[in-house]
Amino acid sequence: MSGIVRIEPAGDGIWIIAPDGAPTVSDGAAAIDAMVLEVLGGHLSWSLLAGQTIPAAVIDDVELAQDWLWAVYGERIAIAIADTESGGTEFTDVADPAVPNLVAAAWRLGFAYWAARWWPASTIDGITPLDDLLLDQEIAALRTQCEPLLGDDEPGSDDELPLFVEIPTRAEDYALAAGGGSDRPAGALSLGHGTGGWDWRRCPPGLIDASERAVSWESIRSSGTTTVRVTAVAAPQLGSDAPAHLHPRALITTPVGTAEAELDLVGDLWTGAATTPSDSVSTVDVYVPGVGAPDAPELGGPEIRRQIRELAAARLRRATAADDAVDAPLLAEIAAAASDSDF
Repeated sequence: MSGIVRIEPAGDGIWIIAPDGAPTVSDGAAAIDAMVLEVLGGHLSWSLLAGQTIPAAVIDDVELAQDWLWAVYGERIAIAIADTESGGTEFTDVADPAVPNLVAAAWRLGFAYWAARWWPASTIDGITPLDDLLLDQEIAALRTQCEPLLGDDEPGSDDELPLFVEIPTRAEDYALAAGGGSDRPAGALSLGHGTGGWDWRRCPPGLIDASERAVSWESIRSSGTTTVRVTAVAAPQLGSDAPAHLHPRALITTPVGTAEAELDLVGDLWTGAATTPSDSVSTVDVYVPGVGAPDAPELGGPEIRRQIRELAAARLRRATAADDAVDAPLLAEIAAAASDSDF
């Protein structure tokens, strides 16, 4: 599991240890495949899509971090970080973990936390949701294994976990989910329609289907007014209506201005409509107010989301096979794969 890492002092007593190209918490913005784990004296991070197993670290308390640095990166790097005479110079070294099992457990814990927030459950694309209870149980077990990294602290109460109850739904139910318009007023003219995805950072987990075909809209002209109707397929684990403050909205952008539609849950669909200042629609963005950073760049956009869906589907396909790799399936993935025939 060893590999070349960069060791770099970042000022104010902060050190960065990272394989080339690995994400760290010091980056200005993170892609949604970045896995992060808070540890004693700093943070570890991995790129999920890059298949990275050696973590990057940002260390803000070297004394606390010394308890695990040797275990994760080996004695040479632990000594280099402790040696203040080497400060101010960037250099590279070989990370050779003294406790590989601890590094593997840390990766799995980081992935479990990532999956609780970003797992791309989709009825449309046939990606089964993960069972929240199994995921929580495995997180608790992995935290025990990772105690040398984490200390005795329990996870924070504000960890973002799925909020809703799973209900059975089948992918074929949404084969024509992008349609709509069946309740169009008599004599109304359809001016255009479209289908697309949404920025996963702008909604909490368990609310909207993760597919790039989950959001659809239709622009209708009737009685001198243009109305855009928006539909978003609900996440497969959304079993009942969400609290009002978590209801999504759709920001409809036209060449001459914007309009906003509040979406309500009707069956398994979020739906809403708004009068727009133009007959043309440029974009439709679905979001929950207060979630994510609207002005932060979405690194990778639809392409990264596509890769994550493909990775999730591949993990489910291998979930029932015996596997002792670092990235072996979680119990929640194994259960999801076993129930996939009913999804």
